[in-house]
Amino acid sequence: MVSADRLLAFAAMSLLVVLIPGPSVLFVIGRALAHGRRTAVATAIGNVFGSYLLVVAVAVGIGSLVERSVTVYLAVKLAGAAYLVFLGVQAFRHRKELRLTATGPASERPARGDLRTVIDGALVGVTNPKGVVFFAAVLPQFVDHSAGQVPLQMLVLGLIPIVIGLVTDTLWGLTASAARTWFARSDRRLSLIGGAGGCTMIGLGVTVAVTGRAD
Repeated sequence: MVSADRLLAFAAMSLLVVLIPGPSVLFVIGRALAHGRRTAVATAIGNVFGSYLLVVAVAVGIGSLVERSVTVYLAVKLAGAAYLVFLGVQAFRHRKELRLTATGPASERPARGDLRTVIDGALVGVTNPKGVVFFAAVLPQFVDHSAGQVPLQMLVLGLIPIVIGLVTDTLWGLTASAARTWFARSDRRLSLIGGAGGCTMIGLGVTVAVTGRAD
């Protein structure tokens, strides 16, 4: 299996990469600002689930195809960018409805399925260009081919950035949702913060779409 020194080295590398705010972090923050703590946590869970699907793809050999093919990579990137923009537009359009969601009785709050929120996060996680490059280009470098069971080693190593990402994304989401609670004391302020969350996601989607990769 994976040696302790490789695990520690990959953990250090993963921590450095995860701590640099990318699409997943900004998406969680945008959702927290637009919808609150519960949605932020569910989004973070979905994000790491989608990210681990990238690990599985790399382990079975699909990830390298995506990373090497400009056409496939571009398609994945644009799909993720378009979905981010769509979610941002939806959040901005419904920003004036946030007062009821944040402060109304449970029976009056508009229903928003946790499963749908997790799926939203997973779609963003699996189409995250930063994740595609990291898992396709960096993860294989820490595998010990002489030890055999290469796919299993990748699946084990891939759990490290997933756990780190879950912790950090959740903390980002909880911090952003705490700020949203203060804004909830005013309809106007809450509408502004909801709009800001939507604009954050739209801006993130545009940034992902126009940002190239280093070849």
